[in-house]
Amino acid sequence: MSKSTRRPVRTRALVGVLVAGTALLGLPVAAQAEQVAQADGPQAAQVGATPPVEWGPCAEGTVPPDQTGSFSCATYRVPIDHDDATLGTIDLGLLRRAATKPDQKVGSLFLNPGGPGGPGMTMPVSAASFFNPEVMDRFDLIGFDPRGVGTSNPLRCFTTAEDANDVFGAQVGVPVTRQEISGTLASYRDYGQFCERNGGALLHHMSTKDVVRDLDVLRAAVGDQKLNFVGFSYGTLIGSTYANMFPKNSRALVIDGNVDPALRTSDGLQYDRERARGFEVALDGFLAKCKEVAERCAFSPGQPREKFDELRTALREKPVTLPDGTEIDLSRFVGAVGGALYSPAAFISLAKDLQSLYDVLNPPDGQVQRFTAEDLPTLTKAVRGTKFDSLPDSPYNSDDSYLGVNCSDKKFGDDQEQVPSVAAAWEKESPTFGRSQAFSDPAGCPVWPVKDADAYRGPWNRSTENPVLVVGNFYDPATQYEFSKRMADQLGYSRLLSVDAFGHCILGDSAGVDKATADYLIDLKVPAPGQVFQPDVQPFTAPSGT
Repeated sequence: MSKSTRRPVRTRALVGVLVAGTALLGLPVAAQAEQVAQADGPQAAQVGATPPVEWGPCAEGTVPPDQTGSFSCATYRVPIDHDDATLGTIDLGLLRRAATKPDQKVGSLFLNPGGPGGPGMTMPVSAASFFNPEVMDRFDLIGFDPRGVGTSNPLRCFTTAEDANDVFGAQVGVPVTRQEISGTLASYRDYGQFCERNGGALLHHMSTKDVVRDLDVLRAAVGDQKLNFVGFSYGTLIGSTYANMFPKNSRALVIDGNVDPALRTSDGLQYDRERARGFEVALDGFLAKCKEVAERCAFSPGQPREKFDELRTALREKPVTLPDGTEIDLSRFVGAVGGALYSPAAFISLAKDLQSLYDVLNPPDGQVQRFTAEDLPTLTKAVRGTKFDSLPDSPYNSDDSYLGVNCSDKKFGDDQEQVPSVAAAWEKESPTFGRSQAFSDPAGCPVWPVKDADAYRGPWNRSTENPVLVVGNFYDPATQYEFSKRMADQLGYSRLLSVDAFGHCILGDSAGVDKATADYLIDLKVPAPGQVFQPDVQPFTAPSGT
């Protein structure tokens, strides 16, 4: 159920009483002012007092050649630590798509694709795929790479690709044997040691709070008194954190595919446990839909649920080798299935591959199936670990922002030694995705070199002038629908848009949601509560023209 738009009464008077009490004790006026600032969070950046962004041409190849007139690029310098200028600065990469109708412009609209670690600088280039034209008419769309990502001073724990290959090559996505488990845990310890050695000051300032403070400076630097923002997935944590750190400077915030901010920042272990459950919910929905539309789902002969479990159990025992020599092991299988659940457009291919793999294990009429990797593209395209096509001693050119952010934001009270038992417990309740989730952040963050990062952990109920638009799919694998419900409940002023859809995030794939988003961004019109929107295309529907 969607909750009604609401604006709770805030207990701001208590702060005034406390400050008045300290004044009676003789606290200096300057100190009183500082206390108020601390109670309300960091001071917002001011338009005019903040140096403006200096836009210029984008590098060749960044934008379509026939649209260069619509785009401009810049770098903008911010402190590594907003509270300590002595640590130095970093440069953030920015790209702007100018409003098509500048005489009707509402302001700037900042975008974030998620991750954490997703580069967002070029998002305005593809904005037509997730925004209605009127949004692009009325806003300058601004993409930026968050600190430590892409063009924004990438956080790098390795100096050579060979070192990175050695570390990541030892990680197994779904380790089962004692050797796989010990090797994976050891690789995370090695990873942490490399980061401690090479990460520099930035390593300790990668939290979402740091990103939000950058974002507020950028808002003022482009001349906007209030922020307009659209964030996907992890970007919903950026949006919700901004709404609570700078509620008075929030105009219109759209967050699609939501995290549970309170749980994510207070109990990382439980958050990841529930994240595994979300993938299971999406998988259950996929298999149920496959059975429902049997004539369009290649995996439907028999019982899809039982067949899928049989495949997973067999792969847990030993990999399956296709006749062309391609090996499908449990890690590749789980990674590929989880990835396909992000996009309903992949469901037809996933079902076909699952049936082909099932036929390899159970040859119909005893006939050996001569499948190759090309015959199972969805299950074989996922490659375990991180691969680099590089020359010996070549520079490491990726970044390490994923754990840099997550291990700053999430709290893990457990030790790494507990991960195997955690994985075993999670696998019982989330048989496909529990083990892989346990050997991700819960394995890496306890040995990450940053301890007690300056992260924002609430409150989450500060009231913004306008409601935050919270969008959630019923069968979102990565950020389950329950998280969107909790996000809407935790925020001080929000409206939940529920979508009866599969896949991770929905903007651009539901005409109803897209229109509601456009109306909200432009005119601050909020859709009526309790609505359930539909996707444009239902699962197992062949693309038009095929």
